[in-house]
Amino acid sequence: MRLLLDTHALIWWLAGDEALSRHAREAITDEANPVFVSAASAMEVATKFRIGKLPGAALLAQGFEAIIAGQGFAELAISVHHARLAGEMAIPHKDPFDRLLIAQAQAEDMVLVSNEVVFDGFGVRRLW
Repeated sequence: MRLLLDTHALIWWLAGDEALSRHAREAITDEANPVFVSAASAMEVATKFRIGKLPGAALLAQGFEAIIAGQGFAELAISVHHARLAGEMAIPHKDPFDRLLIAQAQAEDMVLVSNEVVFDGFGVRRLW
């Protein structure tokens, strides 16, 4: 199963935080599951660090690519198709980062690793 990490799942994975569910941790460590991190997460971390909402994320914000590669995760670029799908979604969810992750998971047939139960109503497969 191809996994797409939500930004909080990535942060908790990197920190070894127990907020990441055991089921999610097992799926991420299973070598049979390719793990992807979206460019949307890079933008979210950098933005939230810059405005002070993620003050402890300096290393991740500044070295995102190297840290992702070091974990063996693959980068997932945002395509025009992904952006169009995210923009077309007739859902009440306004967070642009979440909208992009939902669109990417749908378009690329990936399972979104996230604790966001609200995603279940948006036609995305979610693992937690």
